[in-house]
Amino acid sequence: MIRVLLADDQELVRTGLRTILEANEDITVVAEAGDGAAAVREADRARPDVVLMDIRMPRMDGVEATRRIDGPRVIILTTFDHDEYVVEALRAGASGFIVKDAPSDEVVRAVRVVAAGDALLSPSVTRRLLTRVTATLPRPIESRRGLDELTERERDVLVQVAQGKSNLEISEALHVSEATVKTHVSHLLEKLGLRDRVQAVVLAYESGLVSPGA
Repeated sequence: MIRVLLADDQELVRTGLRTILEANEDITVVAEAGDGAAAVREADRARPDVVLMDIRMPRMDGVEATRRIDGPRVIILTTFDHDEYVVEALRAGASGFIVKDAPSDEVVRAVRVVAAGDALLSPSVTRRLLTRVTATLPRPIESRRGLDELTERERDVLVQVAQGKSNLEISEALHVSEATVKTHVSHLLEKLGLRDRVQAVVLAYESGLVSPGA
C-alpha cells in the first residue's frame, strides 16, 4: 500500500486529490496539511511514502518544506505561473513534479512511479519547464566534480536525460538497449553523487552541459 501525504493550502484541492487517489486499492492518503510547516510535521508523524506538495503555501512554502522533509519522496504540484519555484524545489530534493490540472490517471501514475523509487520527468513538461526557467540562471557555473569522470557515452546519456527523454527514447537515439541506458544512468548518477534523474537534469543545465532550447 502506498501511503500519501497531501500538502496544499486549498481544502478543495486536497479533497479532489484524496478522491482520485483513494479510488485505487494500492493507494491511501494518511494525512493532509494546509501549509508547509504542517507538511513537515505530518511527514514526520505519519511516515508517508510520497508527499504531494504544493509550492505556494502560507507559513512555509513547498520548497522549504521539501528541503526539511527526510524520508518520503516529494512530488511538486505546480502551475506554470511559478516555474522558478519548481526548479528550486527540484534542487531541494523533490523527485518530480506534475501540473495541478493534470488528468487523474497521470496523478495516480505519478504517485506510483515515485513510490517505486523512480524520478518523475514527463519529457514534454520537462523540456518546456527547464528551457524557460534555466534561461534566467547564471550559467555556466563551475563544473561539478565528477562531470570530467563520465565516459563519452555517459555524457551522451546525461544530455539526453536533461532534454527530458525517456529511457526508450534514449535507447532509440543512441542505438542501444533500454537496459544499457539504465546502466549508464545508474553509473553517471553514482559518479556525480546524485540521487535521481531530476537532480541530473538540473545539474546538466546549471553546469552548461545543456543549453536552454537545445
